[in-house]
Amino acid sequence: MKILIRDYIKKESSSGVILIFITVLALLFQNSYFSSEYNTLLKTQITFAFGDLLLIQKPLILWINDGLMTIFFLLVGLEIKRELLAGHLSSKSKIALPAIGAIGGMAIPAIIFTVFNYGDDFSMKGWAIPTATDIAFALGILSLLGKKVPVSLKIFLMALAIFDDLGAILIIAIFYTSDLSILSIFAAVTCTIVLIIMNKLKIIRPTAYILVGIILWISVLKSGVHATLAGIILAFTIPIALKDEKNKTISPLKNLENNLHFWVAYFILPIFAFVNAGVSLKGLSFEQLFSNVSLGIMLGLFLGKQLGVMSFVFIAVKLKIAKLPKCTNWIQMYGVSVLTGIGFTMSLFIDSLAFQDSDVYAYTDKLAILIGSIVSGIVGYLILRYTKTKKLCDL
Repeated sequence: MKILIRDYIKKESSSGVILIFITVLALLFQNSYFSSEYNTLLKTQITFAFGDLLLIQKPLILWINDGLMTIFFLLVGLEIKRELLAGHLSSKSKIALPAIGAIGGMAIPAIIFTVFNYGDDFSMKGWAIPTATDIAFALGILSLLGKKVPVSLKIFLMALAIFDDLGAILIIAIFYTSDLSILSIFAAVTCTIVLIIMNKLKIIRPTAYILVGIILWISVLKSGVHATLAGIILAFTIPIALKDEKNKTISPLKNLENNLHFWVAYFILPIFAFVNAGVSLKGLSFEQLFSNVSLGIMLGLFLGKQLGVMSFVFIAVKLKIAKLPKCTNWIQMYGVSVLTGIGFTMSLFIDSLAFQDSDVYAYTDKLAILIGSIVSGIVGYLILRYTKTKKLCDL
């Protein structure tokens, strides 16, 4: 178990470092002589047709946001299922603290955004943007601190991010759906039933689930519900442990999770960052940067996340609902609470749903995400870097 956890943290940390590099690259492309080519690439129309039965035509950026990110959410779903059934979220004592912290970390940023934007219906579509945490970026920062941060605290952050992802999934499903197609919803429900039956029949091969999952994705895409939710549905139907023909226990879920992790961490998320983090700084004014939407996002991420996580964790511990992670002090917990303000990829994803990549805010909404995330990362790092630690212990 120790090896698996350290392996996971190492992969996520490496991904975070790559995302930082890709973000800088996207900013350079958008604000250089390559700006025109960069934007032309994002708007390139790609068409998929299957006879007269199916036609999907979208610009490249939406194929990435609706297509590749479905694979990301598939991995998220697999991780959530594994942790709930056999991991660090499999008991009430393990669930309590990160779950409570995540609730606070979503509620307070949403309130801060609402305070700045209440009454503006269009702006209020972005209320969920500062509620997200980017686990890869956050663990990437922690990796720079080495043994200054106990493994137990890294696991707390990982678990909190999992609940954060669950919250994001619910938010996307409930608040970011368009006009619904009854026929497509019926097709999606049928696919879901087929996947459940396959699970009950103890079908082992992940390929069979993925084939049905592709049809599910097309159905959800056409239904008006955001297509990435197909990844979550698919994940929850894949068996965690089965016996093969030789009576040997295998885990289709863990095998698929392991196979996907490399591609998501080092391919899908960097591509997503490249096409979404290219913020134009041309003609940007301080007045635009400090608009109500920008302030709601920046303060929601930097102040809201840390206040929400820290206050809810503090109350939970003082009421003896949960305990601090082993070998952890309150200053370290505060430092990690600040790091949860690194919204980055998840915040950019929700932003793309809220404002449909609109240029109404002249990219200041995305820039606010980057600023809030960077400030949270730097401040969180400094707090943890210069905090005196207890004698470190292992899991």
